[in-house]
Amino acid sequence: MRSTKVNRNVGAAVLFLIFGLLFFVLIVRFLTIQITGEVDGKVMAAKAAHKYLRTDVLDAHRGTIYDNNGEVIAEDADSFSLVAILDPKMTTDADNPRHVTDPRKTAEVLSKYIDMSESDIYDRLTLKGRFQVEFGSAGRDISVSEKKKIEAEKLPGITFKRDSKRFYPNGVFASHLIGYAQTEEGKDGKTKTVGKMGLEKSFNSVLSGKDGSIQYESDLWGYLLPNKNEMVKKPQNGSDIYLTLDKKIQTFLEDSMNEVEEKYKPKRMLAIVADPKTGKILAMGQRPTFHPSTREGIGENWHNENVEAQYEPGSTMKVFTLSAAIEKGVFNPTEKYQSGTYYVGKVPVRDHNGGVGWGKIPYLEGVQRSSNVAFVKLLEKMGDDTFRDYLDRFGFGKPTGINLPHEASGNILFHYPIEKATTAFGQGTTVTPLQLIQGMTAIANNGTMMKPYVVDKVVNPNTGKEDISKPEVAGHPIKPETAKEVRDVLGTVITAEHGTGKGYALDGYSVAGKTGTAQIPDPNGPGYLTGWDNYIFSFIGMAPKDDPKLIMYVAVQQPQLDDETYEGGSVPVSMIFNPVMKSSLQYMNIKPEKNIDAKMAKVPDLVGESVASLPSSLKENGIDVVEIGSGARVTDQLPKAGETLLAGEKLVLKTDGEIHLPDMTGWSKRDVLKISQLADLKLNMVGSGYAAKQNLKPNSPVAAGDQLVVNFMTPQDKMAKDKAEKDKKDKKEDAAPQD
Repeated sequence: MRSTKVNRNVGAAVLFLIFGLLFFVLIVRFLTIQITGEVDGKVMAAKAAHKYLRTDVLDAHRGTIYDNNGEVIAEDADSFSLVAILDPKMTTDADNPRHVTDPRKTAEVLSKYIDMSESDIYDRLTLKGRFQVEFGSAGRDISVSEKKKIEAEKLPGITFKRDSKRFYPNGVFASHLIGYAQTEEGKDGKTKTVGKMGLEKSFNSVLSGKDGSIQYESDLWGYLLPNKNEMVKKPQNGSDIYLTLDKKIQTFLEDSMNEVEEKYKPKRMLAIVADPKTGKILAMGQRPTFHPSTREGIGENWHNENVEAQYEPGSTMKVFTLSAAIEKGVFNPTEKYQSGTYYVGKVPVRDHNGGVGWGKIPYLEGVQRSSNVAFVKLLEKMGDDTFRDYLDRFGFGKPTGINLPHEASGNILFHYPIEKATTAFGQGTTVTPLQLIQGMTAIANNGTMMKPYVVDKVVNPNTGKEDISKPEVAGHPIKPETAKEVRDVLGTVITAEHGTGKGYALDGYSVAGKTGTAQIPDPNGPGYLTGWDNYIFSFIGMAPKDDPKLIMYVAVQQPQLDDETYEGGSVPVSMIFNPVMKSSLQYMNIKPEKNIDAKMAKVPDLVGESVASLPSSLKENGIDVVEIGSGARVTDQLPKAGETLLAGEKLVLKTDGEIHLPDMTGWSKRDVLKISQLADLKLNMVGSGYAAKQNLKPNSPVAAGDQLVVNFMTPQDKMAKDKAEKDKKDKKEDAAPQD
């Protein structure tokens, strides 16, 4: 018994020593951690902080692209990405779950709103071990309205992450020049907007900026803990780009090209409008084109052909041959030559009427008729080397240096006598539309050639620094007096009885320019395509002739012309040039040069006058006075005091009180612009000719900033429309039962 008791005491003592030792180790360990704050060489405070320290990205705002008046062309707009929370730990209240509780129902509902099948959504919602899932491109770029619809379904665990997408408010608008940007997901799972084409691509680094970040301590669910500091690194937003494009002029161009595309379905169209004094590109368009937001149509053509395409210019090249001949003193407008056919060595050069010609005619008439023989003879008079020198002076054979990617240089074909001859009238040698515009600035700008450019300035919103582009002289190929004579000769191409450019005359504005009909190389063999409409029809012109404010180039390839009536290729070209040039000059407030049959009157200063006491002389001079506003006193007017008003042109007076919109049916674009400016409306003019329809009802009240859309029709189109409606009505009456 005694032995057993001794053994128990010994065992108890051993156990006491063991537990005592363990307790001692724990106390030492605890004190060590308390004193040093480290475990296995790692700082516990840092480890805990790291566990609850959150870092989020502060997205940099992509720069906005504006036109030259500050109108938005491309900007970031709010959008959302769809997120599904799968982790049940996010739910602390069973009555208000914060994770997906019913994957089957959730998948069924979401499939109605995003472009993903119900089964694919379900597969994502049932992934094991995932805290949350997203839905790729199908779940991105969700609009505010779509977000609200999904939220209304009250699906547990479905939430949204704020994002941005690139928005192009004008739709098809200089699309190949502007390009597009889209959201892409990187290897790290983060998304960013990347320029993929045009200015969006070439200026991507300038527009993108740099993301910032925010670090903060949070609880298990990611909420900011109280009394905790945030560490913020501000994002560096992308720079804004202001272009030389003018939204109004670009819209005129897009509308006219749409009409021609619908009516003639050409293979290709190109057009550029520029300011010859500065080299600013005011509008640039092409067909086929695409919508930058949806990318619809982009598969038909990726290239900005006004910059990247090189082709035979046809007779528009004769402008520069003529300039060289006048500069060297070998062009005598009254000297006669034999038109028809002329041999360069053994190779015949024929005029466009099959080589028959028009007999012995003056060189001036040869220019007006666009005689190939006339220009070959002028080449012989000045000499090949001289002509080649002037081609270099005008910038052909090398890029203009515009700040756009992939600019082509063209190719001057000048090895053999026949190549030199054909270059003189625009065959064989290739150019770009931009080179033609640059060369034409020298004619319009009294011999000073301006380098074309499209980016007016780049503004850094973070620093306010502006990088401003300045007009740059590209050369002085001809003297001022030569440029004036060239304009005068090209003016007769429009006004002369035999001029090929008669269809480009504008009411109230003198035009100088040159037509072109370029052959198209046969892709299946030697030579050129044949057929009535297998050409590139073009025109390059300027207005007003004596002091050009605008120059414009238009080319239409292979339009589907009416073979039965032998419709000329100049018809679709003039359908673009004429309305765009005239509307643009009116928009720029360039006064008409002449109107022989109309009286003219100077506008008095009527601001502050009583409406009831307006002078009767206004109506006596044929001035149509239009009042907008319900007040009794004039507060503003267009045209301004002292300006000249043509008889029949509207004098718009704004009075105090509520503004009411008049019925503008039959109004010119110039008069419609007066209303929009005085009432401070956002105007969108569609079509050409005279006002036929307006979206805001006549005599309805309007407020500043309202959108006014006015559709215009030419008199010919209106007559055709009225006739079609009358025929339809007559047919209906004939079909009605008779008494």
